[in-house]
Amino acid sequence: MDADVVIVERLSLLRDNVDYLKTESVAAHTFREYTGNVRLKKAVERSLHVAVETCLDIARHVIAREGFRFPHDYQDAFRILAEEQIVSQGLLPSLLDMARFRNLIVHDYARIDDAKVYEILKRRLGDFDAFAAAIVAYLGAA
Repeated sequence: MDADVVIVERLSLLRDNVDYLKTESVAAHTFREYTGNVRLKKAVERSLHVAVETCLDIARHVIAREGFRFPHDYQDAFRILAEEQIVSQGLLPSLLDMARFRNLIVHDYARIDDAKVYEILKRRLGDFDAFAAAIVAYLGAA
């Protein structure tokens, strides 16, 4: 499958997950409501995980498409996109946080901090939109 097609498909998946998360962000008015709803917490955690994995997948496809250096880890995939000016240096710290969150949710899932997840849900979903916009601009310029 053509790399551009895969990237566009992943952007659609990212948009679907972020749209869902935005809906839940509005529904979860308070931290107490969020923590009191086990089903909501699990759904939000999984959707955030999928959204981050999707961003990382997109990053790896762009890196492979362009023949950029091989990333050493998940954070490095985002660093490469910043080095190559596909994403801005200003967005990079948020992307690095995403990669750290991914590692936490996958490897240290017993220690997930509800407050951190709630903060991402309420204040950081725009980071996904900014990443998607950068990728769309890159595809338009390519």
